[in-house]
Amino acid sequence: MIDFRIEPELQAKLDWMATFVREECEPMDLLFPGHGAPYDVANKESRAYMAPLQDQVKAQGLWGCHLDKELGGPGYGQLTLALMNEILGRSYWAPTVFGTAAPDTGNSEILAMFGTDAQKAKYLQPLMDGTIVSCFSMTEPQAGADPKEFTCRAWREGDEWVIEGEKWFSSNARFAAFLIVMVVTNPENSPHGQMSMLIVPTDTPGVEFVRHSQTMGDSKGADDGTHSYIRYNKVRVPLDAMLGGPGEGFKVAQARLGGGRVHHAMRTVGKCQRAIDMMLERAVSRRTQGKQLSEHQFVQGAIADSIIELEQFRLLVLKTAWIIDNEPHGAARTHIAMCKVQMAKVYHDIVQRAIQLHGSLGMTLELPLADMWMGLPAMALADGPTEVHKVQVAKAFLKNATPASGLFPSEHIPTRLAAIRARG
Repeated sequence: MIDFRIEPELQAKLDWMATFVREECEPMDLLFPGHGAPYDVANKESRAYMAPLQDQVKAQGLWGCHLDKELGGPGYGQLTLALMNEILGRSYWAPTVFGTAAPDTGNSEILAMFGTDAQKAKYLQPLMDGTIVSCFSMTEPQAGADPKEFTCRAWREGDEWVIEGEKWFSSNARFAAFLIVMVVTNPENSPHGQMSMLIVPTDTPGVEFVRHSQTMGDSKGADDGTHSYIRYNKVRVPLDAMLGGPGEGFKVAQARLGGGRVHHAMRTVGKCQRAIDMMLERAVSRRTQGKQLSEHQFVQGAIADSIIELEQFRLLVLKTAWIIDNEPHGAARTHIAMCKVQMAKVYHDIVQRAIQLHGSLGMTLELPLADMWMGLPAMALADGPTEVHKVQVAKAFLKNATPASGLFPSEHIPTRLAAIRARG
């Protein structure tokens, strides 16, 4: 039986997190704005401000909760992590304060699962301590996220791998101590067996930043882009820089995505809940046409639609987390894709209604709604385009569909009536 009941001990932790995120993390969003701010470990002011907050999180046993016990973490299941990430989603800084910011979460997981002892000591431990950040360098300018079209390659020369090619939209690479790069090493294999993962320190000769691309919400004209266009110009790394074996890059990549997508989805639930909270406050605070906004049926409808849609999406994500926790590995694949598809739609509709309800103020940068809105396109593109996941969902169900046995559909009423009458 699927059971979403929350034990008192966990509820106490969630309550502490909710208060802490509102009172301590959300202020950091205002004091240190900018998409790259949480990843800039060189900013002494923000790091000094955050350090005592991280100490409080660690004292509560809530630091780096995404790792299993055998990987050095507290060992929470995906359902518990989903509930936690719902709270963290309210603040841009909160995941960093709690040691669970992407892409470091996924990178730490694959380092823990596939890394050697030396790799874990050099990269994983500082990552878990929050003293460095990392980058997952996968997509390419000519291919996007389609690994079948990747051309960035690596070949062996003596005791080194030599990397040549380009990567696009490598998030937070400018702040990262190291990059995990997906490269083609075995072109003779089938597409999913062609690639490997290599760890590349950012300061390795030949790692060339073409530019740091800006996205919606960045300051036009200022050099504050956080998504890097990188050229790997015959970059040399030792043979032991590989994660997993040659040709296992796709397997390594998939290992980091499932749980991360659930966490991302529940953080989106938190963002949407914050937008609904703003709608509710606005509805009982403002008047128009001689009565409160909350008395207008259009407003009531917008609020009801938002609450119902969010509850449906939240339950989908929680069910997905439950399947990951309780069913065999891979059983949640289709549900993970469903979450990815629905996430952008729910986020779009709720934030749009919230902006509309706040009128001109909702369009300004004086509320968080504008920043939420500018982050919307990323929801539909991050972790693979929404269309790819729709195809995956459809194929999963079409695989089990059977054609009608006769000329008409199986639900054809005259045919069914004739069959029923023929029985007796």
